[in-house]
Amino acid sequence: IVTDSTDEVAEVPDGADDSVEATADAGTGADEAPAPGSMEELLTSTLDDLEQRTAERDEYLDLARRVQADFENYKRRVESQRVEQVQRAAESLVIEILPVLDACEAALGHGAEDVAPIHSALVTTLEKRGLSRVDAVDVPFDPEVHEAVMTEEGDGDGPTVAAVMRTGYSWNGRVVRPAMVKVRG
Repeated sequence: IVTDSTDEVAEVPDGADDSVEATADAGTGADEAPAPGSMEELLTSTLDDLEQRTAERDEYLDLARRVQADFENYKRRVESQRVEQVQRAAESLVIEILPVLDACEAALGHGAEDVAPIHSALVTTLEKRGLSRVDAVDVPFDPEVHEAVMTEEGDGDGPTVAAVMRTGYSWNGRVVRPAMVKVRG
């Protein structure tokens, strides 16, 4: 109910009072600052939430880095195994070819000079790939590289290779067949 200066009473329609009161309430709520305790609580909870999210992010980042490192190690290990497998296959083939080299050397030892070009070509090709002959004389005896089948008296300087009975071979530094030797000493 609103009155004016003429003392007449004018009626306000129903629902209009509510909108005036709501407008008044809204105006006072926007101008008022939140209570000091609630602002600190909001800031503290936001900082706690940020710290929690940062810790989760760091945890996931560490996990991703570990997984990446594990994957890189796996790739290196698989590649190493693949290379080793290829080398073993080549080594197996070389071991199967050694009797052919022995036959060529025996033929050359019996004067069959027609075998020399084939023997030379085969040895040269295999040496390019990593084959090494073990056939040195007057070197110290090494049981890793030599197989002693005969001995003779020596001068006491330690065992040395006096003669090679059958050539030995190594493939890329690994002995595939020891040399059969006569040892002095």
